[in-house]
Amino acid sequence: MQIQFQATKRDAQGTGASRRQRRAGQLPGIVYGGTKDPQPITLDHNELYHLLKKEVFHSSLLSVEVDGEKETVILRDTQWHPFKQQVLHIDFQRVAADEKIHVKVPLHLIGGDDSPAVKLGGCIVSAVINDIDVVCLPGNLPEFIKVDLSALDAGHSVHVSELTLPAGVELVVRGEGDAVVATALKVRGAAADTEDEEGEEA
Repeated sequence: MQIQFQATKRDAQGTGASRRQRRAGQLPGIVYGGTKDPQPITLDHNELYHLLKKEVFHSSLLSVEVDGEKETVILRDTQWHPFKQQVLHIDFQRVAADEKIHVKVPLHLIGGDDSPAVKLGGCIVSAVINDIDVVCLPGNLPEFIKVDLSALDAGHSVHVSELTLPAGVELVVRGEGDAVVATALKVRGAAADTEDEEGEEA
């Protein structure tokens, strides 16, 4: 189910107008892309502030109703106040069902606590990256991608090339090499404890 929210067209533009809107509890933004012209909009700040706290809001198709007209969009950018809990501006991009989009998708690590690295090797599993860039049609956009760590051994890592991507989703490779997603790190003292236990058994 798409997250839905409302907005109104914004006629008054410029720094002064945006400042007045923020003082009134409103959030200036813009919807752009597709075959239409960019449309400046005004949204309810508190509503969007709480929506932005949800992971799914950053990696899903969204439905914004602008003066009664609904459009399907994705979140593209946000500007935050340097020290206040305030969103200053927000950007949305229109999407078309038959055109691929480039999106960051969060990674959900599962099974780490049940892995040999943790249970037998005394390791802790450390996440190295929290999301990846993918390209897909809007209808194939996943809210997140699961990373199964249940078979991870001590001293080993899971790389991006090992991820199982949903059908229709392509990985966007940046730079050279195979990026590490998560790795099993030995806890200081764990090796010594293991050796002591083995010595006592002998």
